[in-house]
Amino acid sequence: MKKIFTSILLVVMSGLLLTGCGSTSTSGTAANTPAAPPKIIIGLDDNFPPMGFRDEQNKLVGFDIDLVTEAAKRLNMEVEFRPIDWNSKEVELNGKKVDALWNGLTITEERKKNIAFTQPYMANKQIIVVLPDSKVKTKADLAGKVVGAQDGSTSVDAMAKEPDVKNSFKELKLYGDNVAALIDLKAGRLDAVVVDEIVGRYYMTKKPGEYTLLTENFGTEDYGVGFRKDDTELLNKVQKALDEMKADGTSTKISEKWFNANVLK
Repeated sequence: MKKIFTSILLVVMSGLLLTGCGSTSTSGTAANTPAAPPKIIIGLDDNFPPMGFRDEQNKLVGFDIDLVTEAAKRLNMEVEFRPIDWNSKEVELNGKKVDALWNGLTITEERKKNIAFTQPYMANKQIIVVLPDSKVKTKADLAGKVVGAQDGSTSVDAMAKEPDVKNSFKELKLYGDNVAALIDLKAGRLDAVVVDEIVGRYYMTKKPGEYTLLTENFGTEDYGVGFRKDDTELLNKVQKALDEMKADGTSTKISEKWFNANVLK
């Protein structure tokens, strides 16, 4: 009986030793496995040409897409582009659904209350687009007219700063994106569209002769990248990458690719 017990004990102990050796081997393998690069999730409006939009193959392309991709490469970070409801962008950011807002995001004092921004990287205007045969020649001519703009955009904020003009409209019609507003303008359902100059001019180059700009506008603004206020480490890393890209001419090349000019600040 004693011999049987001893044999059983030896078998159990051997099993434990083998198990222990197996665990050590597994730990060593895991320790030698390179860690995956950190990921940054970018919130964007995927119908905002030329900053970020889908091409004929449904691939995300654009000026900001190229900037993000280059910055992430320099930071050794994986990047994920996540289309969001642009009207709820601050909720998406502060709810940690995305890590940054990078898609022609205008820096405003109101937004600074909830978002931390990089330094401005591009200047922009809020322009007024009409059809070539339109009788609207000035902002004063918008009285009694139907004007379109993207919901949640700074186009709406810019018009609100001129209440006498805005209140003279017959209607301010809001859209999910600027392209839809410009299509409605062409179809005669709007008299004018207020839109970011970067977007409006790019769209007009794709539709030559279909639209024209008024000389007057609703003011100048700056674009920046938005982060959560407590995410200063990530903001500083991205700012450093942007500074390096500007210094070595990379961002200029990206600008010339999309605008045939250096439009960066």
